[in-house]
Amino acid sequence: MSEALRTDLYQLTMMQAYWRSRHNPEATFDYFVRKIPAGSYLLTAGLDYVLDYIENLRFEDDDIQYLRTQDFNEEFLGFLRDFRFTGDILAMPEGSIAFPLEPIIRVTAPIMEAQLVETFILNKMNFSTLIATKAARVVYAARGRAIAEFGLRRAQGDAHLEATRATYIGGCASTSNVLAGKVFGIPVSGTMAHSFVTSFEHEIDAFRAYADTFPSKCFLLIDTYNTIEGAKKAAVVGKELEKRGEKLQGVRLDSGDLSELSKQVRMILDDAGLAYVKIVASGDLNEWKIDELMKKGAKIDMFGVGTELVTGRPTPALDGIYKLSDVLERGRHAPKMKLSEEIVKATLPGKKLVWRTIQEERFIKDIIALDDEKIDNAVPLLEQVVKKGKPVHDSPSLAQIRQTAAANLSKLSDEYKKLDGAPVYSVEFSPGLVALRERLVEKIRREEIGSKI
Repeated sequence: MSEALRTDLYQLTMMQAYWRSRHNPEATFDYFVRKIPAGSYLLTAGLDYVLDYIENLRFEDDDIQYLRTQDFNEEFLGFLRDFRFTGDILAMPEGSIAFPLEPIIRVTAPIMEAQLVETFILNKMNFSTLIATKAARVVYAARGRAIAEFGLRRAQGDAHLEATRATYIGGCASTSNVLAGKVFGIPVSGTMAHSFVTSFEHEIDAFRAYADTFPSKCFLLIDTYNTIEGAKKAAVVGKELEKRGEKLQGVRLDSGDLSELSKQVRMILDDAGLAYVKIVASGDLNEWKIDELMKKGAKIDMFGVGTELVTGRPTPALDGIYKLSDVLERGRHAPKMKLSEEIVKATLPGKKLVWRTIQEERFIKDIIALDDEKIDNAVPLLEQVVKKGKPVHDSPSLAQIRQTAAANLSKLSDEYKKLDGAPVYSVEFSPGLVALRERLVEKIRREEIGSKI
């Protein structure tokens, strides 16, 4: 199915206006984020979707037919029939650490092409990056305890696959989402629902039925009636499994004072000789609640996190933007920028790269510089991923992206991972970029704001 119409109407109306006025210069756009909703960093995700979209971008016959009903010019529709993306894209690989104002993706193409891909890039990168970053925060709060993603039932419709993929990049160990397991190869995990327990006459009957069915991977939900009594019954079933040469894998707490209950349940299991049985906790958890549980010394080995994780709560969307920074006019580059009464909404002009200083395996600072500037003792973060419309790098596997993310996160000092009150990471502008911005601001004020019509 064609993805060409997964765009905003104004992208297509602007394209027709560009086409009619024969105005289609090479243009460069930057995708970046002005403000991070929580914490000090972003973990990038979603690029793989963008590359697949770019490679397969076509207007099919039914797309053209629909646009005809929207009163587009017939000759313009003929142009769209042969449309292909022919530009270049630089990007931070998935699993990169990014900070405010840094170009995460740089698109250079004829302006009609660069304009069309804007909406898709924003749609995929904003959501996946938001969820991957949220997952990294949750994983950090758990201090080495595994996080299982349980969010399918609360995910935003078909976004569940993208959300689960992003949580895995962010460090989650498994998912309850079976389709995501099949599509992406992510380990799947789960226990049982309260309805399973209550459907039996007695709680222990439910436990025994489940243990008989899954003797080698049995997890029991023990808080349906009373967590402590449930733990005692789970211990009975655990000993019964031992007699059959099997082991109870774990018990799950889903309500109540999880810290205190986990300590009592741990004692019950240990006293029964079941020290190997894991305790899983779930129930509207997020990074702050998990952090508090860890501070209280909760005896929890794994956390199940659902709604808060796959929806990015409390932030419903990442405010990533896509702005024009350069146009090739009569063979010369003309840097572009947006001014605004709100200083934060002004943009950075020119074709740019991002450089990072790393010392002793630690990220020290980043520098946003013009394309022709070389920053000593720093590494460039943008890599060419599309050249003349074709992907030019080998797409890493999801497991490799996850490893990249973990390696990058390990190089970010813990102070920047604080859930609240994290300091601002140093992002500098190069001398060339500062000078260009000052010249362009003066030019705009003179020619656009102060000039007579």
